[in-house]
Amino acid sequence: MSIKAVVFDAYGTLYDIQSVAEITEDAFPGYGEIITQVWRIKQLEYSWLRSLMRRYQDFAAVTRDSLGYTLRMLGLAYDSEAFERVIEKYLHLDLYPDATTALAALKPRKLAILSNGSPDMLNALVRNSGLDRVLDATLSVDAKKIFKPSPEAYELIGAALDTTPDEVLFVSSNPWDAVGAKSFGLNVAWIERVTPEAMALACVENELVAPLTMFKAIRTQMDELGFAPDHRVRALSELPGIA
Repeated sequence: MSIKAVVFDAYGTLYDIQSVAEITEDAFPGYGEIITQVWRIKQLEYSWLRSLMRRYQDFAAVTRDSLGYTLRMLGLAYDSEAFERVIEKYLHLDLYPDATTALAALKPRKLAILSNGSPDMLNALVRNSGLDRVLDATLSVDAKKIFKPSPEAYELIGAALDTTPDEVLFVSSNPWDAVGAKSFGLNVAWIERVTPEAMALACVENELVAPLTMFKAIRTQMDELGFAPDHRVRALSELPGIA
């Protein structure tokens, strides 16, 4: 069966979540890196916990709560202006440099995003980055009121694009997302931006493990959950060669 649609995760796949680091450092000098990494770790953790608890709140609320946790955990005082300035960056995340070219090369297949992001967050992000001119659909798990990697979230793809799972290539750099999509039955390409060899080198070369290195160890390496992606690529630019 030929691939009729290519569907992307947003955060960490098309958009660089590390691009918040500049604003976190500007708002909280000396704490930017640790804020950036703990914030993202707790953001994902809260999405999964809320799914398990069946106490859904959208990703905008999860993002705010996880930033609040991070600042409180570090004992950092802040005013509402600083908080909102940091939150606002999630509507203006940087695209990975090869994203626009890769998406253009994948046409005429249908192109979409399926993200944990709330509709308002995603629509603003897609519009601000110019991808609204390329994508056929921007899908939020908010329609199902449960976060990826729940199977219900991936069901949104077929309903929106009129495809079966074997007609879709799902692309994510997040291992937990790649595994979830594969478990659902989609064809999956995992973007392996950080190799185990690079991880080992980063740990050997430093006496202390930096927050970014710890984040990469926890969230960028393939999980042991019984499923493996169909394709491993190093960058979005490699996708036209496999789709």
